[in-house]
Amino acid sequence: MVAFTVGRMCEESPESQHDRQPDRARQSQAYDADRQEAVQSQPAAEPAESPVEPADSAGAPAESAAEPAAAPAQVPVVAVVLAAGFGTRFDARNPKQLVAVANKPVVCWSIEDFEYDPRITDIVVVVNPQVRDEVERLVDEGGYAKVRAIIEGGAERVDSTGSALQMLADFGIPQDAKVLIHDSVRPFVERSSIDGCIDALDEFDAATVAMASTDTILVTEDLGDRKVVHAVPDRSDMFRAQTPQAFRFKTIRRAYELAAQDPDFHPTDDTRVVVDYLPDTRVAIVAGSESNMKITTQDDLEMVKRFAFEATRKRAIDRVQGMLRPDEA
Repeated sequence: MVAFTVGRMCEESPESQHDRQPDRARQSQAYDADRQEAVQSQPAAEPAESPVEPADSAGAPAESAAEPAAAPAQVPVVAVVLAAGFGTRFDARNPKQLVAVANKPVVCWSIEDFEYDPRITDIVVVVNPQVRDEVERLVDEGGYAKVRAIIEGGAERVDSTGSALQMLADFGIPQDAKVLIHDSVRPFVERSSIDGCIDALDEFDAATVAMASTDTILVTEDLGDRKVVHAVPDRSDMFRAQTPQAFRFKTIRRAYELAAQDPDFHPTDDTRVVVDYLPDTRVAIVAGSESNMKITTQDDLEMVKRFAFEATRKRAIDRVQGMLRPDEA
């Protein structure tokens, strides 16, 4: 059985759920604890105050007081970790999602970004056939109890996102579930960025992590065999997109349904899908960080290694605090 933490129970599909190993079964108790912490950490509305009517002469209330307002139902917060790229610009023989940084594969760093965040309830990992067996082994070995499924993606990034959305739909995830889509080759996303996305979805139907550009951006056009400047936008309005990119499930699902009807559909990220096909949907900006850089080339790998020590320190603190009761933290 597969259960999204605050969703309905759904039967497991062998096409979209990887076979569980014995070690996975032994993780269920740990996952139950994570699930309880995740639900408790999501804010609930304060009950509405209602006046208590005075008692009559017999001591009984004259009228029953108004019922307090019910807390809003909690929804799953699902992280989709995209690890299906083949990394042709990196090293086709050595998939970058499996390359070790500080003795840990890149994909494991990215899974842990969400595994150790108590507000994330479930994780789906999307892979390609070349790395599937190894990722399954790493997930079992790492004891990542929130990983609910490992599925295969497609030839392009949008195909992988589409596979994940279809799987979530097949498992009956609620339409208002919060879905965070993250590139596995951004291994050091800050907790504040993840939680910022979750919070933004209380106000918007879409949000993306991004960093303000410190460089002037030039919009160009072709002039013969040379590029020339067409426009220079105001730098204060320019941002560099990162991930995760977050959506209410119904929003991103609908955007992809519309995009599938367009033969020229080739976006490079999920925010672009919403902006192009649901133009009335506002996408909130959530602050990113320099550590949340994407590994594309060998040079990027050397740069990202400097973030590993600080990430290790922060995760150790997070895990210790997670083991303490609220009154001890």
